[in-house]
Amino acid sequence: MHKRLKIGVLYSRVRVEEKWIFAAMEKRGLDYERLDDRLISFNLEAPGSWQTYDAVLERSISYNTGLYALRILNTWGVPTVNTAAVAEACGDKLMTSALLAKAGIPQPHNMVAFTPESALETIESYGYPVVLKPVVGSWGRLLAKINDRDAAEAILEHKATLGSVQHSVFYIQEYIRKPGRDIRAIVVGDRVLTAIYRKSEHWITNTARGGEGEPCPITPEIEALCLGAANAMACPDTQGRGGGVLAVDLVEHPERGLLVNEINHTMEFHTAQPVSNVDIADEIVHYVIGVAAEARERRLSNGVPALGKFVVGTSVPGFGAEAPTTNKNRISGGLP
Repeated sequence: MHKRLKIGVLYSRVRVEEKWIFAAMEKRGLDYERLDDRLISFNLEAPGSWQTYDAVLERSISYNTGLYALRILNTWGVPTVNTAAVAEACGDKLMTSALLAKAGIPQPHNMVAFTPESALETIESYGYPVVLKPVVGSWGRLLAKINDRDAAEAILEHKATLGSVQHSVFYIQEYIRKPGRDIRAIVVGDRVLTAIYRKSEHWITNTARGGEGEPCPITPEIEALCLGAANAMACPDTQGRGGGVLAVDLVEHPERGLLVNEINHTMEFHTAQPVSNVDIADEIVHYVIGVAAEARERRLSNGVPALGKFVVGTSVPGFGAEAPTTNKNRISGGLP
């Protein structure tokens, strides 16, 4: 069955995670294509060969690029990991917080304001220190720990002067005195695969900022929190498979215990995989195969031809024939 499935991998550059994913696909003998998001384009009136994919795994570095690609593909009926709805929920911290609150998942106290004046008033009423975060961002960038009013006024003025849409939303979070670490857990479907501590003397413990990884046992509490958070990001498009492929970041509050801090839908795992000795890349590929196979089975049961029967460069009935990639990007692996 896997030999006939056609998988696309949308990526920005081949990092170590993509190398592992490609290797896992080749080891399984999958027919897959590497889709460089710097080279592709979409004809919005003609899906063409995009509809020949049984599933597309999205690994774009740019949140906007990945999100819009997923929206287009999902509109055309192409299954994706993750779905556009999950990507939007996880990629926007404000959306993540709102969905976690709706689901009753414990998280840090978060506040939002839309002008420097209201942001300052909110910070003053809550008390110092607080953390100011961009609603969209990764790798621990553009975080600011605000210790007093002078710092608040300066940072809020800088953001207002920068003037972009991102800087006009003031996402304010309580500062948590962590024990020099946080926890990153990898969730695939309805399973918590592994978890690691990310340790640093700095208040930002992200490994992209120098944090070091150590194994973290998956306790019943960690498992329940992570699965609850992942399900809070889910939507009907995930077909009961949880939120998809996610990284759930937890913090240890000195009084409230474990809290869900953030959720990442295109996570890096170059630290988690070797530290935990879990083949995360292969687990992701296994999940994508399941999504693709289930989608194809649903189409067949509804009397719709399997999309994978069409060949790149030929047209899907009623649509054009634009190929998303050149033949040199096509990787065909035969099962042993």
